[in-house]
Amino acid sequence: MAGSGEQVRVNVLPMPASVAFDDSGSTPTKETEIDWRGERCPRVADRIELLPQVGLIEVDIRSVEDAPPSLEVEESYTLEKTSTGWSLIAASTFGALAAITTLGQLYRLGEAGNVQSIEDQPRYPWRGVLIDVARHFISLNMLQHVIDGLAEMKMNVLHLHLTDDQAVRFECRGIPGLASQQHLTQKELKHLVTYAADRGIRVIPEIDVPGHVTAWLVGVPEFGFQQVEATDRFGVHKACLDPTSERTYELLQILFSELAEVFPDEYVHIGGDEVHPAWWSEDPAVAEFMQVNGLEDVRAVQNHFTQRVVGILANLGKRAIGWDEVLHPDMPNLVVQNWRGATTRDRAAAQGLSSVVSAPYYLDLFYPLDMHYAHDPSSSQEDWLELEDEQQADIRLAHVAEGIEWTKQWRNEAVDYSDQADVLGGEACLWSELVDEHTLPTRLWSRLPAVAERLWSEKPEADVYERTEALLSQEPFNLMDRQQHDLAALGLSEKQIQVAMWLEPVKWYGRLLGQTALEARIAGSEMPQARPYQVDTPLNRVVDYVAPESLSARKLGLEISWDTFVSIIEEQNARLWPEDVRAAVEGLQTFAAAIKRGNLTSAQALELYVPYGEYMLAPVYIWLVRQR
Repeated sequence: MAGSGEQVRVNVLPMPASVAFDDSGSTPTKETEIDWRGERCPRVADRIELLPQVGLIEVDIRSVEDAPPSLEVEESYTLEKTSTGWSLIAASTFGALAAITTLGQLYRLGEAGNVQSIEDQPRYPWRGVLIDVARHFISLNMLQHVIDGLAEMKMNVLHLHLTDDQAVRFECRGIPGLASQQHLTQKELKHLVTYAADRGIRVIPEIDVPGHVTAWLVGVPEFGFQQVEATDRFGVHKACLDPTSERTYELLQILFSELAEVFPDEYVHIGGDEVHPAWWSEDPAVAEFMQVNGLEDVRAVQNHFTQRVVGILANLGKRAIGWDEVLHPDMPNLVVQNWRGATTRDRAAAQGLSSVVSAPYYLDLFYPLDMHYAHDPSSSQEDWLELEDEQQADIRLAHVAEGIEWTKQWRNEAVDYSDQADVLGGEACLWSELVDEHTLPTRLWSRLPAVAERLWSEKPEADVYERTEALLSQEPFNLMDRQQHDLAALGLSEKQIQVAMWLEPVKWYGRLLGQTALEARIAGSEMPQARPYQVDTPLNRVVDYVAPESLSARKLGLEISWDTFVSIIEEQNARLWPEDVRAAVEGLQTFAAAIKRGNLTSAQALELYVPYGEYMLAPVYIWLVRQR
């Protein structure tokens, strides 16, 4: 709601449920003090200490929590300005932490004087991000930085993808040789869980089984039934665990028991995605196992395996969550994480299963913020499919539209489900084939605010770009400063940095696959060996440090004139750029020259909006938008 003034929104993110505005513009700025109106909460006190001078805060928390957060926690709160400061009423510790986050943004972004009161609560209880620490190792310090950022966006789940074909990052003391050389110790992970809990965030581990286990079998061959070698390539591998051996389940019991001691959350992710059928289809022991157990195909074998793993976790007091490939008519009761388009959410719902929506929130696809923001996790399947088709036709994805068409095979098993799906919330996913410790912040923060708001707030707001940019200019993000620093470290001049930040990476899996493998995938016979990236490929070029969407380009024609743009581009000498960027710089020069002549048409601009190696020219798209 709004007061008597004209203001109808406030410059914070995510947008609160209800705001009453203060026409007087008064801002309490006296030294911060706390007046506890109920039980004192150390977690809340610690966070209030980080606020600027906000006056006297009267804190009333109905349920003070000292345990880690859970899915069921209540996060509602009310903030109201008083004559001496603020009144904070929260249902729980975690609602109070959300209120303090809002209050901090109000002051840092200069909005405190505009607000009289805020009533707020999240739309969904599960608001998360997946960080893949397996493909590239991510340190404890960086994961703490991620947690700090998630708290600032009121996200409450950090999903750690701990194992994959390339590495096992979990220290399992009872299975020597399982963990890769670079891994997170149990001591480090326990510290991370505590650090996250103090900021209202759950940490959910993923142990990916029965596929994506090449690294497992390198370290502990008895998990499988074929010899493997360590791999440095990305993509689906044939390695699978042996579902016929009781020894496999004994080892998994050891692994999950240690995992349960480290991670207190009720949920454990068991993966279940992209299980290659070759080993199970060709092995005589598996064929005999199928016959004995009445399993008709390898999908049934996986479901049998899933049932065993879910049973192990249930005995440990844990609930399983798995990627949507675990869907099966006879599957056990677990939460399904949807990633293959719109339809798997409703396939899970038709079987009475809850879901976490991730399909529209894959941050590693380099999509622009508004494409993620457009997706409502609870929209009807019909509306979701229509939006998928609309986005495929967007000119920003024209260069990968044929590849996206390939994904429509995921719709083949769609069900007609007309009820409201039981959506717990959503998770953005940042898979790390093209992300390492140094590039992670720019990849993560540049679009995550859109997902954060979608999962907290009831409806999208037109000014999300402006509020995102304001948020990301603050600690702990400093997105533009980080980009400029990273590009300067490559030896680029100040003007070159400005130009580089008008470039974007190609979208979808265009970078990861490369043109040869992309064409092979479209043809139905992908050749992983043709991919240009593998584990040891350095991620230290301009394309690795520019944001997936150029917020700088959005200023062209508004804060930056096209004449200024042309002048800057005319100064560039493509030969002074790194070799992989030269074609993109030359493309910008062709574009700028056409603008200067004054005869550029939309059709001609579209001809320039194509990949230049791994780069797209964001100013061309912005120019086309400005012509509408």
